[in-house]
Amino acid sequence: MVDDPRGRFSVPLAVQALVLHGSRVLLARRRGSGYHDGELGLPAGHVDGGEPLRAALVREVAEEVCLRVDPADALLVLTAHLAPERRGDREYLHAFFAVRRWSGEPRIGEPEKCDELRWADVDDLPDDTVDHVAAAIATWRAGETLLERGWSGDEFSPRPGSGRRTGSEW
Repeated sequence: MVDDPRGRFSVPLAVQALVLHGSRVLLARRRGSGYHDGELGLPAGHVDGGEPLRAALVREVAEEVCLRVDPADALLVLTAHLAPERRGDREYLHAFFAVRRWSGEPRIGEPEKCDELRWADVDDLPDDTVDHVAAAIATWRAGETLLERGWSGDEFSPRPGSGRRTGSEW
């Protein structure tokens, strides 16, 4: 999609926080946005124009789960380039950051966008985790730093009729 006045391609950019406590990751049940409502995702959000990635991550974590994160404690661990999920959607770039230190106790900061927080083992995510989040966590756990998902021929593209991938299929 071209939405730059000079005719250059542009893509939305989002940050996602892997808030980690030992081998567990903090997940938030989405609601009210029309995007994966009812599924578990990570604290995440769009990067604002002129906003550095870590600043966006710190802001989103504070807004969504009421934790204070020092930008120096946010480590970029994975970049994901995701194809559009449905007709009319846009492709996205996601920057996933691991956060192992923070202050405060996790709580829902935006109840209109989230109705549950829960900790889950990074190697045993609930079945209702957003697919690209589960794929990103599996990719990160495998030691990879790039996920390209949904593109024709890539190894993480959903197979028609296969449903959600689990276990050794990752």
